[in-house]
Amino acid sequence: MNVFGEKWTFTSFGESHGAAIGGVLDGVPSGLHIDFDMIREELARRAGKGIVGASTRAQHEPDKIEWLSGVLDGVTLGTPIAFIIRNKDARPEDYEYLKHTYRVGHADKVYEIKYGIRDYRGGGRASARETAARVVAGSIAKQELAAKGIRIHAELIQVGAETDPAKFPDTIAAYQKDGDSIGGIIECRINGLPAGTGEPIFDKLQAHLAFAMMSINACKGFEYGTGFSGVTQPGSAINHISGGIAGGISDGTDIVFRCVFKPTPSTPKAGIKGRHDACVATRAVPVVEAMTALVLVNYSA
Repeated sequence: MNVFGEKWTFTSFGESHGAAIGGVLDGVPSGLHIDFDMIREELARRAGKGIVGASTRAQHEPDKIEWLSGVLDGVTLGTPIAFIIRNKDARPEDYEYLKHTYRVGHADKVYEIKYGIRDYRGGGRASARETAARVVAGSIAKQELAAKGIRIHAELIQVGAETDPAKFPDTIAAYQKDGDSIGGIIECRINGLPAGTGEPIFDKLQAHLAFAMMSINACKGFEYGTGFSGVTQPGSAINHISGGIAGGISDGTDIVFRCVFKPTPSTPKAGIKGRHDACVATRAVPVVEAMTALVLVNYSA
């Protein structure tokens, strides 16, 4: 499926090295004043401009949004919002060698098994290029949530074994110099979400957040509250730590969760050509925020 949400629905389309990527947002209320500068800033964060180890393709794509419908003079009409981002720095010829081979650690083989055909040009739909459309959609959702006092902030808290943010650039640079890659952990905090958000049993708030996070390229794990570290602690020491959610419902305190992102398997050291990130987690921060916003806006719609 390429559709996310039930009230605020986001449909994503396009391939990494095709003509464009884009999306359609339906269910957005009328009268929302769109801050286009904020959306451009979010796309720049995702592109990793100025970030050590970010792919050259991401840094050179202009990511200019063409708004096709649903917005007039910067104000939403209440009708479907459609937009595209043309791929200006696509180089499908760089991936000709993949026509008859599969990259280890990628979705190449399973896509061909499932569909009987695959877009070998940089991974097609499985490429992280697709997340630019998520950031656009999520930025609009963040603006709607901000008007209701709900704030979302994510940050990179670990790169490999390193937990000092000041040392992240050097850590990533070392792996890049070696032709390799490294993973990272992103922590996200939600502030201002009213108590009572979420449902028990199958529609727990954390279940929807986990579903959204695990849909992001290279995300391999999700935890909230004490998470996996809680297994080593006695209940008496951690029973007060909720992570902002109890029984699948928000308790009014800040919600805190973390996502782990694997190292990209596409590296020169592995003999794989292309323009790849030394640490994909650096550029995933705004994507985590965007997907969080798309989860929450469906509760507040």
